[in-house]
Amino acid sequence: MNKSELVDAISKSSGLTKSDSEKAINSLITSVEGALKKGDDVTLVGFGSFSVKKTAGRSGRNFKTGATINIPPRKSVRFKPGKNLKDSVN
Repeated sequence: MNKSELVDAISKSSGLTKSDSEKAINSLITSVEGALKKGDDVTLVGFGSFSVKKTAGRSGRNFKTGATINIPPRKSVRFKPGKNLKDSVN
C-alpha cells in the first residue's frame, strides 16, 4: 500500500474527503518527524512506538581495497510494533 492508497482507504473508512485525509496523514508524518528530531519517542498505544537510536562511530574496511575507513556516528529511527498490531498480523 502506498500513500495514495492509504489516503483512499482512510477517506472511505472515516468519511473524510480525500484532501482532508491527505492533510491528516501529512500532519501525522510531520509531527512524528518533529518529535523524533527533538529526541522524543512517539508511542501510539496498540499500534507501536517510534524512537531514535544512536550508533557509535566505528572503523570498517573497504572490501575492494582493504583499506580501513572510519564510519561516523549516526542516528536511526526504530519502530517497535505494539501488542495489538502483532496479534492482528499473526
